[in-house]
This record gives sequence, C-alpha cells and structure tokens, in this order.
Amino acid sequence: MSQATINQPSVEESPPPIDHQPGSKSQSIEKDRLGQLMKWIVGTVPTITVLVALGGVAWWGHHSDWQMPKFSAMVGQLETDVDDWCEVHGVPGSECVECLPTLLPKGEDYGWCQEHGVHQCPLCHPDVAELKTAPSIDDSQLMAAAFALDVRDRQENNQGCRLYRSRVQFTSTDAVNKAGVDFELVETRPMVEAVRASGEATYNETRVAQLASRVPGTVWQVERMVGDRVSKGDVLALIDAVDVGEAKSGLLDSLAQVEFHAATVERLKPLAEKQIIPGSQLLEAETALQQASIGVRRAEQTLDNLGLRVDVAELRKLPEGQRGQRLRFLGLPSSIRSDVSGLTLTNNLIPVVASLDGVVVERKTVAGEVVDPSQMLFRIADTSRMWLRFNVALEDAAYLEVGQAVRFLPDGMQDEVVGQISWVSTDVDKHTRTVEVRAEVENPDETLRNETFGMGRIILREAPDAVAVPKESVQWDGSCFVVFVRDRNYFDEDQPKIFHTRSVRPGVTADGYTEIIAGVLPGEVVVTTGSAVLRSQILKNNLGAGCTCGQ
Repeated sequence: MSQATINQPSVEESPPPIDHQPGSKSQSIEKDRLGQLMKWIVGTVPTITVLVALGGVAWWGHHSDWQMPKFSAMVGQLETDVDDWCEVHGVPGSECVECLPTLLPKGEDYGWCQEHGVHQCPLCHPDVAELKTAPSIDDSQLMAAAFALDVRDRQENNQGCRLYRSRVQFTSTDAVNKAGVDFELVETRPMVEAVRASGEATYNETRVAQLASRVPGTVWQVERMVGDRVSKGDVLALIDAVDVGEAKSGLLDSLAQVEFHAATVERLKPLAEKQIIPGSQLLEAETALQQASIGVRRAEQTLDNLGLRVDVAELRKLPEGQRGQRLRFLGLPSSIRSDVSGLTLTNNLIPVVASLDGVVVERKTVAGEVVDPSQMLFRIADTSRMWLRFNVALEDAAYLEVGQAVRFLPDGMQDEVVGQISWVSTDVDKHTRTVEVRAEVENPDETLRNETFGMGRIILREAPDAVAVPKESVQWDGSCFVVFVRDRNYFDEDQPKIFHTRSVRPGVTADGYTEIIAGVLPGEVVVTTGSAVLRSQILKNNLGAGCTCGQ
C-alpha cells in the first residue's frame, strides 16, 4: 500500500460537526436557571425590608429607652446648658417665670367671685384682663351676665380649684408654632339659648269645625268640594228633611190660628161690653188667642234651633199666599234660590252652612245619601293659624312659660316658623315622661301643613352681643372650666411667651362657639388648637414635686 493511501483518513474517522444554531437545549437550561434566581431575589426583597425596618425601630428604642419626646422638646428646647434647663416647665431655668416669679410677677389674686362663679373675675376686676389698657365694665354687661346665669341651671366651677394660678411658658413664638398652638381673638356674636324638642304642626282646634245635618234627612245637593275656600255662612250642602217641613207648616198654622182668634176677640169684645154675650165667651176667645201666640213662638223657636231664623213680624205683613213661598227658601242665599226654584217644590230644604272662614279639608257625603246628626259631612279648618305641639323633656319644662318665642323648622323646609307658647301642660306623659307644650303660629301663606313633623326651639334667651370663643378653647379638668389667655405683652421683644390659665363660666354652645358668661372679655386672645396640650402640661406639673431650678 502506497504512502498516500496510508495517510488518507476514512469517512468513519471524521469528527462530528459542531452545531452553532441558537435555541439549543443547553442555552434554554441556563436561561431557566437565571429566571428562577431573579424570582427568588425579588420575592425576598419585602421580607428583607421589613426585617431592616424592625431592626431600625429596635435600635431607636434601645437608645431612647422607649420614651416619647418630652414637653420640653415640643416647646422648643435647643442646645442649652443642662444645668440651666427647667424640665418641669420646658424653658431655661434662668427664664422660667414660674420658678422665678420676679421675672414676671403675677397680679393681685382676687380669688373666687361668688356672683359669677369664677376666679379672677374680669367683670368685677377688669384689671385682670390681658389687654393693653384696662377695660370699663358697664351695667349692661353685668345685667346680661346675671340674666344668663339665672335663666337656667348651669354647671358650676369648684371654688377650691387652683388651676387659675398656673401659667404656660414657651421659649419663643417659633416654639409655640412647633407645638401646634393656635389662638383667636375673643369677640362678641349673637347667641341664642333654647330648649330643643321635636314637634308637630296641627290645625288650631279652636278653628276647626266638623259639620253635620241638624236633622235626619237626605242629601239633596252638595255645593262644596275638598280644597274650596269658604266664608262663614256659605252653604255647603242642602238636606231634604221632613222635620223642617213640619216646623215650617207648624209656624204657618200657628200664624193662622193667631189671626183667627185675634179677629174673634175683636169681634166679641164690643158685644161683651154691651153684655150681649157672656164675658166668659170673650175670655175663652182671648185664651185661645194666647195659646195660638204660644204656638207661633214655639214654631219660631223650633226653626231657630235648626238654624233657620225667621222674622215673624215681617212674615205677618205678607199675604197668606206669599208666606209659604218665603218659608220655602228660608235660610237659603239668593244664589241658591235661583238655582233650585224651578227644580223642586219641596218645603223641606235645610242648608249645612260654614261656621267659620277656612278651607274644606274633608268631605264625607254625596247627593242622595241618607244622613243623620251623628254623621260628619264636612270638616273646615282655618289654615291661616296653626298649632305647634312639642314634647319637652321633664327637666327642661321648668324653664318654660307662656309667651316665650318658638322657632319651628319643618322637615324638608329651610325657613323656620316663628310663634309663641300659649299653653304648657300640667300633666306628664306616663309613657314618655315628657310635657306637652303648645304654641300658636301665623300661617298666612299656608306653607305649614297639618301633621308636619319638625324640630323646634323654645327660646329662653337671645344675646345679640354675647362674649364667645371657639368651643375647643374651653377645657374641663374635672373641677373647673378654663381657657388659656395670651399675655398682653406676648409680641413685645425680650418678653416671655406666656399663656395665663383663666377660669370661665360657659353658657350656650352653637355653631362651633361657646358663650363665656364670665371669665374673659372681648379683645383678649385665647388658645384654640392645642389648648388640650396646655391643660395636660399644667395637670402634669401639678402632680409633680415642683421645680427647684430657680432656688
């Protein structure tokens, strides 16, 4: 075998070709592993974040002994010498007016005011007011305070409360803002003190009439419908009643008897005088005349009881044929006479007439119906005047009296209706333990409807110039009501930033404001937002052992 033949490789010994195409199986496996790794990393991130946060909280708690910031940090403690810091009052000890009273001496302590129930009463001692100039108190202010205290019982302050002696001091105005303290000027505003009660508007029962036929009969004609406005005397319906016809006939018969016996007496009188006839015959004729006259009066009274008034003297002047025609339409107005004159010859018609001016609010009859006096046919109400009925709590009823103003807001309406109390019940409802109060109100435009529910206010007192503060300014410590009044020199340079505690006597609260009967004067400035923080700080100071930084 030649050399060329020996060195030539065979087909079986050739190496396999290498596959370089993308998407091979090895690359797919690597991508799957990489995707799973990324999913695991993303899934553990929230857990790691929570663990880191908890670790940070634990570190902070360990180094702060798990304590909240002190009040001193809130009121503005800066980098200050520790030995010069008053921990109790949160200001430098060398500037603390509570520990060093000579820095800002307190005014004279007037103590308790028996008349107004507060300490350091500015109504009796105007010099305690935190104003640049001392105010003057006139008699009208004193009278208004006395009336406000007398109009109803009020919660009282404890005479032994000493909170009014405390003051709260800040290092600066920036510290005040940092503590979230805000204040507002004391002003006067109209305030209304009232007893609130749910109520209902109803018809005035003295101005409501339920009408029926005076005698049994049949409804011959109905003249009015529900909603019609009527005047006193208007005909509502006509009743055909046999009793009416008999009463009219009885009157005509009695009149005829009177005329007959009167003529007989006139005829017999001269004969008896001449003794042509015995006197007893004349006496019998005169007696018969008297009996006939009594019959006339009886028939007249019967018709009058039916509401059919007749003038007998005028009726006697008419010819006998016209008397029946006159009685036939007795009690019917001219408009009704012209309508029915050609339709019927009955002598039995009696009208049902309106007894007052008002509106037909109910009708329960139709033509042809048989009725009797026990059956109501129409109800008329004077809607121009209504009643307001209130159910007042027993404890509030003692403050009510006839003549007090009432303001009623019906459900679904925006305007109040104004009236006056006309009656206060002497009974207490045995189920609700409330007292019924009734007021009368004018309703000329008829906007107030019967059986309308709503909320009423019975006015005890209206103060057009009441001293008022935002209601969040007033704080209660368990024994007295207080507000925090800004010092008159608050904005003066190098003056301490002081808020004085002032005991007050609150009155009515409305629209976010509380009336102050005694305790502050217009023009002073009181803390609003943050007043609860100041109260808490004072109470904490009172519980502590006190401060010795100024000693």
